[in-house]
Amino acid sequence: MGRALGNASSAVGRGLLAGLVGTAAMTVSSTVEARLRGRADSSAPADAAGRLLGVRPRDDAGGRRFGALVHWGYGTSWGAVRGLLGAAGLRGPGAAAVHLAAVWGGEQVVLPATGTAPPAWRWGAGEIGLDLLHHTVYACAAGAAYEWLDRS
Repeated sequence: MGRALGNASSAVGRGLLAGLVGTAAMTVSSTVEARLRGRADSSAPADAAGRLLGVRPRDDAGGRRFGALVHWGYGTSWGAVRGLLGAAGLRGPGAAAVHLAAVWGGEQVVLPATGTAPPAWRWGAGEIGLDLLHHTVYACAAGAAYEWLDRS
């Protein structure tokens, strides 16, 4: 029992680092896409977290800080799930697909439930595709980082 718990804890630690890498990759992909399309950064994750936690930043600067904290904290923490998948023996593209389904599926439940975004079927195919692309970048980068850390 102690060894299994130690292995799971180690896998979660590797997963958190992998989640940080995945978040960095998603940040690059979504920032490039936003600049190319001339759109503002998404505030939906911070809006949802603010509603759930009762946080209301006082000004735009506070909103940006809170948004960054939510973005990096949320993405990094989802890496723990990737670690648990690794501890359970799931590897490679299969693990990345399950991780993607968990992360993107979570978004699809939480954002409408908090009233920060409509259900995905109201977004339009292009917006769904872009959102799924950014989350796929996250899951693939986190998965590659996890696999590398797990071999090291």
